[in-house]
Amino acid sequence: MHKTTLLFRAAALLLCLPACLAAEEAAPARKAIRLVLHWDHQSQFAGYYTALDKGFYEDEGLDLTIIRGGPDVRSCEVMNEGGAEFCSSMLSTALEKRQEGIPLVEIAQIVNRSNFELVAWKTPDPVKSTTVLHLDQLNRRRITVWEHDFRLPYETLFEKQGIEPIILPQYYTLSLFLNHGADACAVMNYNEYHWLLQHGVKEDDITVFPLWQHGVDMPEDGLYTSEQFLAENPELCAAFVRASLKGWEYARDNQDEVLDSVMARVEEAKLPTNRPHMRWMLAKILESIFPAEGSRWTFGTLSQRQYESSCRMLGTRGKISDPPAFKDFVKDTEVQHVEP
Repeated sequence: MHKTTLLFRAAALLLCLPACLAAEEAAPARKAIRLVLHWDHQSQFAGYYTALDKGFYEDEGLDLTIIRGGPDVRSCEVMNEGGAEFCSSMLSTALEKRQEGIPLVEIAQIVNRSNFELVAWKTPDPVKSTTVLHLDQLNRRRITVWEHDFRLPYETLFEKQGIEPIILPQYYTLSLFLNHGADACAVMNYNEYHWLLQHGVKEDDITVFPLWQHGVDMPEDGLYTSEQFLAENPELCAAFVRASLKGWEYARDNQDEVLDSVMARVEEAKLPTNRPHMRWMLAKILESIFPAEGSRWTFGTLSQRQYESSCRMLGTRGKISDPPAFKDFVKDTEVQHVEP
């Protein structure tokens, strides 16, 4: 190459350098934020993984870190103690934590339709179990139910139906039910129900009672932050919600691709699950996030009707005594419509 050409190109690069540096300095730094999940990595949180992997948070000027939850992680407490700016939580848990003094506010309702179900033996062991086709047949029968946060919906169901089963602790296994030591067990339709099928239970051998079809329909997963953080960072919170909801919409429309994002987290954490189970979970969780035609709820938003119904349910069971006003606790409608 001619020496004159080389000198010309070098001069051009030197002239461009200040402009490039100025452009780099002018680009605003992305805001580092953290989201702590309320359970282990799985398809239940696919929308957030997707939004991160597809750059939706980055597009909003956010640098998000997702913190894995699990049975030993209390997401609301982690956020309250400064471990994250945002947390995912079930509505019932968030309301109880608010009652305990954690200044939580909800900025988006993700899962609007309950996934709690009761599964009973339709084709039982002839000695240990009984055929169950209707809820009232569970009166005085042995049922395994989770403790703590997940017990409330089932207690409410039994009270509404006027039945008094013998409740046994379920913990993290369904072995008692599988061995016909109980007539029914608690499941989430996107998780333990499919686990039963994967362990050889046939759909024709069980009766399934979705709680939402029997008058117990409390919304579940939502996104939360603190009152102070929202007050000080309303645009940031709006951006976080926009990116998160965009992630869920992408997950709905691209489920095979999104499963790759889920499985990358699952495999990194060495969690005992498999892709078919995560596929089932993703399909089922999406059904409770995006309303079917005629549904009484809206994607991403908790209605005042749902909120007040949930508060009554929690109040009846003695979980909360003085719930906050809807406008003081639910901020999702306000932040979702802040212009970018």
